[in-house]
Amino acid sequence: MLVKDLMTTGVLAVHETDTLRAVVTKMLNRQCGAIPVIEGDTRLVGLVAIRDILLLLYPNCGDYIHDSVQSRDFVEMESGYAALMSRPVGQVMTRKPFTVAPDDPVLKAASYMGLKHLRRIPVVDNAKLLGMISISDINRGLFLAHTLAHTR
Repeated sequence: MLVKDLMTTGVLAVHETDTLRAVVTKMLNRQCGAIPVIEGDTRLVGLVAIRDILLLLYPNCGDYIHDSVQSRDFVEMESGYAALMSRPVGQVMTRKPFTVAPDDPVLKAASYMGLKHLRRIPVVDNAKLLGMISISDINRGLFLAHTLAHTR
């Protein structure tokens, strides 16, 4: 089974200059946890995930976030959320994210997800964004293909 058999096409994308407020609004409306960042109409330049945005609330973003839970003022940290929403996506996104090609086997995509703790990966052809594939897409596709094959 190939990535192109299971990927989602027509995915929502944003630009580096879009605000986090606009991106989070799109994520909530589409119920998705990550959105590709493109340049022009289709050239993939990054990926922004809810996790990327929430990590900004931690004072030392690069530090291990669970270091000393008791010493953190979580109420104060949350008060900074509104200010984050005006930041541009380009400051937060993951540049050059892991990608897969449409003709890659789905288990190759799943192995990248497992190794890097990712839930979804952009599907590209020569940097052109074609879609996204998630671990749920792969699981559902494999389950349906192999369950239906065994019930006949």
